[in-house]
Amino acid sequence: MSKVIIYTDGGARNNPGPAGAGAVIIDGDNKFELKKFLGNQTNNWAEYEAVALALQEAKKHGFAKREIEVRLDSQLVAEQLSNNYQVKEPTLWPQYMKVHNLLVAHFPGAVFTYIPREQNKEADRLVNEAIDEAGSTR
Repeated sequence: MSKVIIYTDGGARNNPGPAGAGAVIIDGDNKFELKKFLGNQTNNWAEYEAVALALQEAKKHGFAKREIEVRLDSQLVAEQLSNNYQVKEPTLWPQYMKVHNLLVAHFPGAVFTYIPREQNKEADRLVNEAIDEAGSTR
């Protein structure tokens, strides 16, 4: 079985502001996209939410216990989820714990990889679509 690759992105316009999450899950030749409008949030909160949504979707597709690599363009979130940085922002702690609990229960070997923004265009597009479809243009 091949590794499942997940690209996630979260963003907020005006930070905080209208926010969205997007993810692309790739399992061999199969590709799943998801996006969600998140209301008024910060960029970092939205980045965490994108990871949580992607892992929940991966679980629905039966990818639990598979080898998972999550690629994201937020170095902060990638390092926090890799336990290299502490979570110091109180509003991010519940988001961290939500993802942590999914990891422990279903994806214990997941790896988080920071990638440049240029390599995350599909997930970024989904974030913008989610925000735009919610009626926010700024």
